[in-house]
Amino acid sequence: MRNTAQCDIIIGKKIEENRIMRGLSLEDLADQLEMSHQLLYRYEKGANRISATRLCFIADALRVSIEELLPEAKMR
Repeated sequence: MRNTAQCDIIIGKKIEENRIMRGLSLEDLADQLEMSHQLLYRYEKGANRISATRLCFIADALRVSIEELLPEAKMR
């Protein structure tokens, strides 16, 4: 079972990967989201937890579904 910190790291890594695949710098995406690049960096590194609303905005900016940014659910 994953803990919350592991989930935050996975989500952040997926955000970073999608940002890079789209050729966006940290500053470009942060500006688009109207947040500091320091905060976006902390999200990408899993140091800060992302609210559901903020995750929606990030997914929209990256043109991906929210599901693409979430960790895969494990079947029981």
